[in-house]
Amino acid sequence: MDWDNVRAFLAVARQGQFLGASRALRVNQATVARRITALEGTLQATLFERSTTGVNLTEAGRRLMAHAERMESEMLQAEADLRQQDIHLSGPVRIGAPDGFTTYFLVPIMASLLERHPGIDIQLVPMPLTVSLARREVDIAITLEEPAAGRVVSRKLTDYSLGIFGQRDYLDRMGHPTAVEDLAAHRLIGYVETYAFSSALNYVEDLLGGNRTAFECASAVGQVEAVKSGVGLGVLHHFIAAGLPDVVPVLPERRARRSYWLVIHEDVRALGRIRAVVDHIAGEASRRRGLFNAPA
Repeated sequence: MDWDNVRAFLAVARQGQFLGASRALRVNQATVARRITALEGTLQATLFERSTTGVNLTEAGRRLMAHAERMESEMLQAEADLRQQDIHLSGPVRIGAPDGFTTYFLVPIMASLLERHPGIDIQLVPMPLTVSLARREVDIAITLEEPAAGRVVSRKLTDYSLGIFGQRDYLDRMGHPTAVEDLAAHRLIGYVETYAFSSALNYVEDLLGGNRTAFECASAVGQVEAVKSGVGLGVLHHFIAAGLPDVVPVLPERRARRSYWLVIHEDVRALGRIRAVVDHIAGEASRRRGLFNAPA
């Protein structure tokens, strides 16, 4: 079987549509369709059931999937073995991470990595619940919880702390709370509960004492901007708040601690470009551990 045709099959199966597969492979949709047709012709089998909303694997497609993933694993291992002899690292590395971690940590540390390895292409994507390492939607995932199962390799990247913060002008106008009961008199910023993709995001209710949140945002970046703009008081990561000069802690004794985990699929752990990015992220997180964990 032609490996390019098998790659197209895997992309369509994982994306559930030809358009999504063409974007993932960076080729046009006609090329993907032509490769699937060629593969079906080689195997004398129909691999997908087409519909107006996408495609589903047929029984033959499901049987091929296991073989195709083994082929993919072998190709990745071959690439890793060969590239170990080549110090020039190149190719894309896609990282899925929570938006606050991406914006305020990953983005600032990437310049030095790309200067050392100009052939590597970094792709940063949001990390909702649906992103999958197994389907190769990302190469590296930053998660809030350690994966319980799967063919993945995980390591704790760092613990981090969160607290309540407000903008100086807002606090001067509305007053500085001295007890959790005082929070009821303030406009509080929280997370949209239905978009909480991890139980680790339940810190807002804990820190704000169950008081009503009048302004809710499904992204950490949105919450940061709301606090910066004086919308109200909100829960922020200490490593983010440290870079906001007009934002100050409120009730600093109230804090939550959580962890970031770095996770990769077993099949890509030996790839030089993946190792380089993993080592860089881990090294920078270790160097900034004091920033992630503000002193009590």
